[in-house]
Amino acid sequence: MQLSKFFAIALFAVAAPSFAQTYKIDPTHTYPSFEADHKGISFWRGKFTKTEGTITLDRAAKTGTMNITIDANSIDFGMQKMNDHAKNKDMFNVPQFPTITYVGKSMKFDGDKLVAVEGELTLLGVTKPVTLTVNKFKCIQDGMTKVEICGADASAEFKRTDFGMNYAINWGFSPDVKLAIQVEAAKTN
Repeated sequence: MQLSKFFAIALFAVAAPSFAQTYKIDPTHTYPSFEADHKGISFWRGKFTKTEGTITLDRAAKTGTMNITIDANSIDFGMQKMNDHAKNKDMFNVPQFPTITYVGKSMKFDGDKLVAVEGELTLLGVTKPVTLTVNKFKCIQDGMTKVEICGADASAEFKRTDFGMNYAINWGFSPDVKLAIQVEAAKTN
């Protein structure tokens, strides 16, 4: 009887579900930024200053998802004339497409280390797969709020033309975009 009880407990321990934690993006510490070619001679770098969303993460099961929404109107190149131009239909077409979204469907781990997120980017109404490489990831207990917070540095590359952003391609501008994301999120459950 004791042996069968032991096996039942052991089986339950193996089959016990893992529990995902939910984290809310901190918009004051999260800034997706990008780098795009300018005439083949330099790069324009910009960022979006308004981002929101949630991340679910189950580190024990090595699974998770993310839903991120970026306010396209918050684009900032550090030059108002360029900001205004980027918002028009040549580029981000903000009146028609006010948001950019990223839905991370699968998180990849190397041992206990989060190394990538496979998901889909929606830009200008077009959705394409984009994988984020996670260069750094760490969770800590925040000393001020006593809430667990996680932070990451992630990057990706894609072609803007895949999303229909063709501005200046005929003039020799490269379609390649490098994406860099600094993100912090606080546990909600």
